[in-house]
Amino acid sequence: MAATSLSVSPNPSFTTTTSRKPSPSLSTPNHLKYQTTATSPFPPKSLTTLHLSQTTTPRAAFSTRAAPAASDAPATSFHGLCYVVGDNIDTDQIIPAEYLTLVPSNPSEYEKLGSYALCGLPATYSTRFVEPNETKSKFSIVIGGANFGCGSSREHAPVALGAAGVAAVVAESYARIFFRNSVATGEVYPLESETRICEECKTGDVVSIELSESRLINHTTGKEYVLKPIGDAGPVIRAGGIFAYARETGMIPTLSG
Repeated sequence: MAATSLSVSPNPSFTTTTSRKPSPSLSTPNHLKYQTTATSPFPPKSLTTLHLSQTTTPRAAFSTRAAPAASDAPATSFHGLCYVVGDNIDTDQIIPAEYLTLVPSNPSEYEKLGSYALCGLPATYSTRFVEPNETKSKFSIVIGGANFGCGSSREHAPVALGAAGVAAVVAESYARIFFRNSVATGEVYPLESETRICEECKTGDVVSIELSESRLINHTTGKEYVLKPIGDAGPVIRAGGIFAYARETGMIPTLSG
């Protein structure tokens, strides 16, 4: 509140002087103060400095399969029969919504998810991806076109493929959420092709994928194709997903019994 005083000068005239009282401090009480900076007990990790260190194709962190041992040799290639699909294969075709009640952390239900993988494809796909009464597919590599994995953001899509025995999907492009879920769960390698391989390969062709060389070899036709490098996502998938990777690299402490 300002205080005003009046004084008479010899002129005569009135002059006004104003003085202001200091405002009370609005400082925060000590018991409400927080540190403005925090130091994490775990040093930051750089994905670019990691190297291949394991052999088997990893599965989701909540999968029933154990994570590969750190002493194993690098997994740099996949070999098997391919299953070819077209553009815009959505997650409802990969695993229909009616099967989303299955819980991947339950071993028997994880296997059931595999039995339903790609069962939502239209009737134009005459070859079934998984045969009736089977939980595994004979096709270990899926080749697709553009926008693979579009639709709803269900983690069950890459999990179902992984449960069916798929090691990698090679597509011209991916829906971002499917790519991210594939990396986060560690179920399959979502690899991108430089060309439309889906138009040159046929279901049942024998193919190999060389991760270290970023290429796909079709042994049936004798052709080779350039793939885009998997980059920093590779070590995460290889570890078995984002949580397994975080534990492996020390980002999450491991509790000792």
